Amino acid sequence: MPAKLAEIVDEFASAPREVVLEMLLEFADAVPPLPAGLAGHEGMEQVPECQTAFFLKATVQPDDTVTTWFDCPPEAPTTRAFAGILADGLAGASTAEILAVPGDLYARMGLAQAISPLRIRGGTAILARLKRQVAAQLADYPR
Repeated sequence: MPAKLAEIVDEFASAPREVVLEMLLEFADAVPPLPAGLAGHEGMEQVPECQTAFFLKATVQPDDTVTTWFDCPPEAPTTRAFAGILADGLAGASTAEILAVPGDLYARMGLAQAISPLRIRGGTAILARLKRQVAAQLADYPR
């Protein structure tokens, strides 16, 4: 797992339950705006497991790092926070680092005690779809 993401996981895992939601809300604001080329979610994948409209796109760069883009409405702060965590924690990560992120990431963060199972399921689906996009691009263009 990338060092930055591991640091975020550790911060959440060690935080008192009463501040976890506040920490999540901070990450909801960390999602960068979409570039013009992705306006209207062109070329993005929707994550139907999320209770709200959520879109993502991962692009493997020539240097084997991955650029990620996420879009989720501001009125879904918990789901948007998952995107913020991934955007921040995976920035500059290699394909191998992203594919090595454990599927139970949100459980490791201790979020099951703070948010609903449906939201955990959505966050897990976001990560799984992101990893699937990276794996598919590697299969199409082996390095």
